[in-house]
Formats: sequence, structure tokens, C-alpha cells
Amino acid sequence: MGQQSTTVVFLLGLFGICAGFEQENCTDYKLQFERVFSVPGDTAMLNSTLVSPDVFDFTAVPYNVTWYDSKTGREMSEQSGRILVKGETLWFLKLQLDDSGEYVSILRTPSRCYRLATELVVEPPVPGECGRPRKALQTLTNTVTDMLNCPLKDYIGTLDGYNVTSRITWYRGCEPIVDGVGRYTYMDSAKLKIDGVERNNNSSYTCTLTFTLGGVTGSVSETIEAWVSDKYSLTPEVHEPANEVIKAPMGSNFSKWCRVFVPCVGRPDVYIAWKVDEYSFILNTKPDRIYTSKPRSWRENSPTEGVWMERALMFSELTTEDFERNYTCVAQSSRGSITGYFTLLPADPNIILPIGLVLGGVTVLFVVSVILYYVFKVDIVLWFRRTFPVLYKNTDLDGKSYDAYVAYPQPCAVGFSKEVEAFALHTLPQVLEKACGYKLFVPGRDCVPGKAIVDSVEENMQASRRLLLLYTASTFLSKRHTSSTSNNNNNVCKSDDDDGKSGTSFDGSGEEEEVCSDTRQQLECVTAMHRALLEGSLKVILVELEQISPAQLALFPESVRHLRKKQGAVCRWKNLKSSRTRGDEETGGQDLSTSSRFWKEIRYRMPVRGKRAAEKTALLNF
Repeated sequence: MGQQSTTVVFLLGLFGICAGFEQENCTDYKLQFERVFSVPGDTAMLNSTLVSPDVFDFTAVPYNVTWYDSKTGREMSEQSGRILVKGETLWFLKLQLDDSGEYVSILRTPSRCYRLATELVVEPPVPGECGRPRKALQTLTNTVTDMLNCPLKDYIGTLDGYNVTSRITWYRGCEPIVDGVGRYTYMDSAKLKIDGVERNNNSSYTCTLTFTLGGVTGSVSETIEAWVSDKYSLTPEVHEPANEVIKAPMGSNFSKWCRVFVPCVGRPDVYIAWKVDEYSFILNTKPDRIYTSKPRSWRENSPTEGVWMERALMFSELTTEDFERNYTCVAQSSRGSITGYFTLLPADPNIILPIGLVLGGVTVLFVVSVILYYVFKVDIVLWFRRTFPVLYKNTDLDGKSYDAYVAYPQPCAVGFSKEVEAFALHTLPQVLEKACGYKLFVPGRDCVPGKAIVDSVEENMQASRRLLLLYTASTFLSKRHTSSTSNNNNNVCKSDDDDGKSGTSFDGSGEEEEVCSDTRQQLECVTAMHRALLEGSLKVILVELEQISPAQLALFPESVRHLRKKQGAVCRWKNLKSSRTRGDEETGGQDLSTSSRFWKEIRYRMPVRGKRAAEKTALLNF
């Protein structure tokens, strides 16, 4: 019942059954602030602003608008050729002076009504003037291209909604302005462009809108008083963002500057703001997840005079909702709003960095491995041999009797000394044979009685896998370079002739009657170098017992120098220095430990004692 009674009241109001609009209990918004000014003969448009979301929900609630003349209280109705009512718009097609007054629009809904008055002022034209009595003031900038805006945009927009064709004509004073003639050009949006504004452009300009509505051709005009100023502010130019796509990683902080240049003389009236998507402006300037900086500006005098303005959009942390969206910088001024935007997308997976890290890691690992192998090569190889002996062939099956032939300066030979002899006869066997299990042939210890030197050297060297060549600085010198040394040696050695050569013979008991001369030493050296350098059948290990100077090295045989340069030498004297530095008193400064650097290098160059061939043979025999 309540709803039906409400509908009845609404219908009664629609048909004017009430005694008059003054008696209705409507929400009264009084007189609208903006008045409508016109002259006799022109068209005037009165719009009711009651149809607004600030008043009621006009999209969901039905409503009706009725216009009344406040002087008579009567409802305004259409008069052919004079008055036209179109909803919330009241048109006066041909104005008269007595049309001046207040006109009331009442908007009724099923439950409420609202009232608003609009004042129409019809003024006679000023005698002798072509423009309207009321003028709008606009500023033109001297020496540049500038524009005048016709204040009839509301008329044009309403007529476009009716699908009514309209036309704008511009006048300067009483003279019509022809489009494209001289410095004047008609622009869209009811603008007049003036190229190269001059002082004489101080004048009144009138824009007249002509149209046909309700079968009547009408027109409405507005006059602009133009004032030329030396101070100006042209249309802002948004340089950044430049309608671009920007990618950023998820979770990172991000900022983007809006940079605007305003060509101007004086202070520009421009406001910069950021908005996301179409309508949502970002107004927060305090540090938050999304906020903007305060605007800042500075002046530039060349190449173009003006002001740079900028404002940053900042994200403390990017989240999923921030991507796939447009962020627009808006530069608002009296000359319009200019925008520039960027689209924020998530960054592509960075595969270059992981690949670079992997390649860098592999490179570093390779370099470190090479360096470590170079520094600890001997230790690594010895450990590998000791840990995986099955990977190497058993040298016992190669037909050789000895692991190494030891060649050293014999008594009566140049370079002989008791220290060298003790090292060859005692130290080497003690470490390599007893501690390491190698089998050595040592002349002076393993010679067969009665065998000639040539046969002994040839046979035993051929039966050895390596040759340990022990030498000092004077080992390879001839007797004419060491005559004094030879004389001293002759005191302990028996010689058959003057050139230092002698044979060796043995009695039946196996005792050596006569000490061999440097003939054995020379023969060993020649044979070893022949097999090592020419035949490649014997590997020579050079053992340097004392430090050799460049001058002493120059007196060595060329073959020895070549071999020393090619493969290096194991330096006993370095080991002795470090041993004495450590104060190894038990061995007299001579390190006998197989873990010392010297003995490791000797073992590294010695043959590998594998097991693989032996196990294979054992399996076959089984």
C-alpha cells in the first residue's frame, strides 16, 4: 500500500494536479550561482544541474524535470519557434527583453522532489558595438602563435547530443574572420589560432554558433576581450615518460620521473600529477609503498626560455598488482592537459647473470685447479699412484732389472768428492731402496768383477728404466780446466797414463785393484744423452747436488744444458738449505724423509710400480 500511494503522489505531481509548484515540499537549492546572459534575437540555453549524483542516484531512480516561470508560476511549455523544453534543458530560440527573469526547474522522483532556480538576463546591445555587452577576458602572448577559446563549448556539447549540426563563425570587431586567410585559422574545439601575435591584436573577438533546432535556425554569440602580454606560458611538453614500456623485477624498489618543460616568460601556472590507469590519481607524498615526491622546478634560458618541472613516482616494493598497468603523468595548465605514460611489466628472467656466474665459476675453478695442480702436481701424482696402483702396469714385467742407473763422479774423475760418493752409495739407497722399494744400480757398489767398463755401462744402463745423473759444478769440466783438482785426485788414485784414462780390472776375490778414472763418467754421460735425446729409450733424471752459476753452466756439455732446460733438474742443494734452516741436527742437515720436496720430485720422476699387469698374469696362470 505504501508503494502504491507514493506512485499516486508522483503521478499527481507529474500532471500538475497540485495547486502550484510553490506549495510542494521540495528540497530547495535556491538560485543557481551562474547566470545566463544574452541579447534579444539570440538563443539561450538554461540547464538544470539537479540531475547529478550529488543530488540523487539518477541512474537507478526514475525522475521527471518540469520548468516553471517564477513570475507567473505557470509551467513552461513549448511555443512554436520560441520555446523548446528538452528534459532538464530549457531553450529560448528567439529571445525578447521581457524574457529576463528566474526560471525554476523541479525534479520529481517517486519519493522526493528538488527545486533549483536559474536566472536569465537579456540585455540590449551597446549602440555602435558589434559585440555582446558581457565580454570574457583572455590573454594572448606577444610574438608567438596563440589561440582564443570560444566560451560556447556547453552549447556545442548539448547540440552534439541531439545530433544537431552546428557551425562557428569568428569576428574581429564587426569584421568576419575568414578561415585560413592571413594569420587566422579555425581549429577544432571552437578555437581560433593566431600566428605571430602582435600588439595590434588587442581587440574584441566574437564567436557565433549557428544551428537549427526545432525547425528554427538560431544562433548564440560570445565576445572575448583579447589582451596581448609579453609574459606567456605555452603548452607544456612532457619529455618523460615517453609512452614507453618499462620492465622491473618483482619485489624491487622502483622510481620514475615525470619531466615537463613549459616554454614561458614568467612563472607558469602548471600542475603535475601522477595517476594510475584512467582515473585514480596518486596523491600521497609521504613514504608509503606507492607515493610521489614533491614537485620541483628550475629555469632554463637557452636554447628555449622556460621552466623545467619534475615529479617522481616511487614504489618501495613492486608487487603483482603493480604490473600490467599504465602510469600517466598529467601536466595541467590553462592551455590544456598534456600526458605521458609508461606501462610497467615484470622483468624477464635474467639468464645472463646465472650463465655468467656459472661460466665465471667454472673459469675460476679451472684457473684455481691449474694453479693448484702446478703447485701441488708432484703431491697429487704421488697420491694418485699410491691410491690407484691398479691403473698402472707392473714394471717388473718389462724386462728391466733396475729402476734406475746411478751415474756420479767416480774417484779420480773430475768433480769427485766424498760427499757426492756418500750420497750415491748411502743416502740414495737408504731412501729409494729401503724406504721406497726401488732397485738401483750404483757403480762402485754393484759392479761385476772382471767386466770391462764399456760393457758394464752399456749392459746395466740398458737394463735400467731411468738414469739418475748426479752432478756438481765441476762434474763436466775437463782436466785442463781443473788441473789442480786432478793433481789432488792423483794422490788417491792410480793412473795408467797421463791423459787420465785407465782401465779397471778385478782379482778373483772380487776386490777392485785399481780405482776407475773419469772414463766411466764420460762414457755414462755420452751413453745416457745418446739414449735420452736421440733414441728416446731412456729417461734421464738430473740431480743437481750444488748450486750452479750461469758461468759454470756455460761450461757444461750442450746436451746436458739442453736436457736441463727442457725438463729441469731436481736440486738437492735447495733441500739442504731448507733442512739446515729448520735445524735438522739428527741428519747433519740432510733431510732423509720421503715427504721432503726433493725426495718427492725424485719419486715423481721415477718409474711407477703398478699392479695391473701382475694381477692379469696371475689370473691367467690360475
